[in-house]
This record gives sequence, structure tokens and C-alpha cells, in this order.
Amino acid sequence: MLERLPGTGTFDRLAIGLSGLCLVHCVASVFLLSLLASAGGMLVHPAVHEVGLALAIAVGTFALVRGAVEHGYSLPAAVGGLGLGVMAGALSMQHGPAETVYTMLGVGILALGHDLNRRAAN
Repeated sequence: MLERLPGTGTFDRLAIGLSGLCLVHCVASVFLLSLLASAGGMLVHPAVHEVGLALAIAVGTFALVRGAVEHGYSLPAAVGGLGLGVMAGALSMQHGPAETVYTMLGVGILALGHDLNRRAAN
């Protein structure tokens, strides 16, 4: 069944793209909140972050575990798991600059895990 799905690199590129969207969301939220307090409030609604983390966990876990099975290296999955953990921890923080920094750090670590996974698969 796995043979009929796109290669690991496709899912890693998708996950890296989602990481980029998350970074854009973080930066845009800060700017929009400072410019338009009422309209920007939608972007920091907890549901947006919960859905984003759920997507990151689903796509990330699938791509990283599949890659580990295909190429046999567990480092990319460990790095990606650390990134997901940092992102999940950031959700427990109060909204503010520290939460944004931790989220962006977790996203960067997760993207690094996906890049390592993509490279190991090739």
C-alpha cells in the first residue's frame, strides 16, 4: 500500500511548506495585532494553533516515520519529534513574544528534521 503513495520526499516538502506557512502566520499575527487589534485577533485564536499543531503532528509523523522505515535512520525522526515537542510546549504558554519565539524555534527544528529525512531518502 505504501508503494502507491508519493515518495517520502514529497511529504517532507509538504511538511516544510507547512512549516513555512506557520512562520508566516506567526510573523503576520504579530504585525496584524499591532496594526488591527480586532481583526488580527482571529489569527491568534487557540483553535488556529490547535489545528495547525494537529496538522503538523499528522503530516510530520507520517513523513518522518515513513522515512525512518525506508532509509533506516532515526535521527531525522528524533529531530522532527523534538520540533513537534517544542511547538506543543509553546501552545501551553500565554500568548506573547515568548510563545511566538518558541513556536518559531519548534517549526525550524521540525523543518530541519524533514530536510534531514528528505536528504537521507535520496
